[in-house]
Amino acid sequence: MEFWGRLALITRETASFLGTGERLSRTYILVRCYQDQAAGGEYRTDGTNKTDGTDAKDRCDLELDWRVAVSILGCVSEGFIPPHGGYEELLSFKKSRIVYDATVFFCERYVDKYSRTVDQMVQAARSGKQNIIEGSRASGTSRETEIKLTNVARASLEELLEDYRDYLRVRGHELWDKNSKQALYVRKIGRDENESYESYRPYFETRPPETVANIIICLIHQTNYLLDQQIKRLEQDFLKHGGLKENMYKARLARRDKQRRGED
Repeated sequence: MEFWGRLALITRETASFLGTGERLSRTYILVRCYQDQAAGGEYRTDGTNKTDGTDAKDRCDLELDWRVAVSILGCVSEGFIPPHGGYEELLSFKKSRIVYDATVFFCERYVDKYSRTVDQMVQAARSGKQNIIEGSRASGTSRETEIKLTNVARASLEELLEDYRDYLRVRGHELWDKNSKQALYVRKIGRDENESYESYRPYFETRPPETVANIIICLIHQTNYLLDQQIKRLEQDFLKHGGLKENMYKARLARRDKQRRGED
């Protein structure tokens, strides 16, 4: 149920508002009572049961302020958490996954397996990919966290980029100019809407290591460009819409105003 999914994401924020720390089980019980109220009208907002007048606080064994809790959780059900997730549709994520797969292939084939560089390169590629995922998933409850993790992804890929440059430089290989014929060809492949690791596999498996390294460098540049644009958009969205706590506060004020008008 969508309501429960939202609850799982904001339990910590809700608990902090109620002054209950990390008492997740208490919050869970509270919401079960609230869900009864929302779905079947079993409980009034003052915590009493409509049928027999018993106290819902005693029933649930909660040491919480019922009115504050219902106010907050009522706002949750009205949906102040923005849409989030969907990282698989992000072009930056799709590119970063190609970079990761390509890096694993490159290290297994061309780098000494006993070298620390292997682990460092693979972990940097993985960090680039995984932090995009984590940032996307965290965006529903923390825009700040999404921006931070997206920046971590960008920094990890920059580190990986330098590793590939080092590989070419210390071996005396050429680094392709961004406007070279080879780089433009890689960019052309990257514009295909069905681009995946398979789009590059024939080149990775048949070209010399310096060519493979240059292709991956082109892919990292593309991913970094997309992440730069993504970070700018996230910063603009944050300035325009604020974060979760601001939206929670606004939602609570709106709900109180709505209740006040209803009483009047």
